[in-house]
Amino acid sequence: MGLMSLFGGETKKSGQFAVELTEAEWRAKLTPEQYRVLREHGTERPGSCALNFEKRAGTFSCAGCGNPLFTNATKFESGTGWPSFDKPLEGAVGTTQDNSFLMSRTEVHCARCGGHLGHVFPDGPPPTGQRYCMNGVAMDFAPADGSQA
Repeated sequence: MGLMSLFGGETKKSGQFAVELTEAEWRAKLTPEQYRVLREHGTERPGSCALNFEKRAGTFSCAGCGNPLFTNATKFESGTGWPSFDKPLEGAVGTTQDNSFLMSRTEVHCARCGGHLGHVFPDGPPPTGQRYCMNGVAMDFAPADGSQA
C-alpha cells in the first residue's frame, strides 16, 4: 500500500497515463529527491529549489516525462517558498482530491505521467484566483532564448 493510500489520497491506476514506467525505471531516470516528490507524493523544503527564483521567459516541464506544464508568464511570487503559477498550460495537468494528513487539498499531477507536482489553492492573484504551488524539483526549466537553464 502506497503512502498516499495510507493517508487517504488517491492511488494512480496502471493504464491511466501516456507515460508509464516501472518503479525500477522511474528510480533509474529520476534523482532520489525527484522520485520522492514525483512518485511518492513528497514535498521539497520551501526555498530549496532554484526554480522558485527563476524569472526568465521560458517553459517549466515535468522532470519525469518532459511534458510542458507552465510558462513564466503565469508565474508569480507567492512568498511560500515554492514556485507558484496562476494557471497551467491547457491539458498539462490533472487534479485529484488529496485527503492525506487529516486535511483536504487538491493535488496537481502531470497529465502525461501522473507525477505529483504539488497542490492548487484558491488564493492566487487575478484573473484566475488560483495558486498552483509546485515542487521545483518536480520540474525542469527551458529558457525561451534557448540558453542553458
